[in-house]
Amino acid sequence: MSRTGHHLASRRLLPALLLASLLAPSWAQANGFFEYDHGLVQSSLVTTHYKTNEDDEEYNDQQNLIGIELHNPDRWFAGTAWLKNSFDQPIWYFYAGREFPLWQPRENLEVRAKLTAGGIRGYDGDKQDKIAYNSLGVAPAILPTIGARWRRFEADVLLFGTAGAMVNGGLRF
Repeated sequence: MSRTGHHLASRRLLPALLLASLLAPSWAQANGFFEYDHGLVQSSLVTTHYKTNEDDEEYNDQQNLIGIELHNPDRWFAGTAWLKNSFDQPIWYFYAGREFPLWQPRENLEVRAKLTAGGIRGYDGDKQDKIAYNSLGVAPAILPTIGARWRRFEADVLLFGTAGAMVNGGLRF
């Protein structure tokens, strides 16, 4: 498939995958695979890139992330996020993950870590090689976070490799 054909096919596939991720809880719960506990909608609040020297290129620190996660009672979850990457290109991250409780001083306050693994789609053109293993247009990613939940509000510090960090905030539903 040509680069243009691959790009058009992926543009059609992404909305279908997003719709599937939104419908998955009802299908999975009906089939006993996934018991829905809560969802999380989140956005990026602050991003910073690590600069290793004066010759580093300028990076986009406005990711405009919007993401949704669907959680089960056993702290497993699946999610998808749309954002602008470091080079101002729109990308998608489709992932699954697990939460790990660290400290819970009160019922409505918790500190926890999260680990996600999935695929990133959207590093194109001259920036395609800026992310490892992106030869097929989708690169694998493993992203750790540490964060806190207070009632329905959540905040996380997400580390994206050696490139930088992002603070996300969200609301449970």
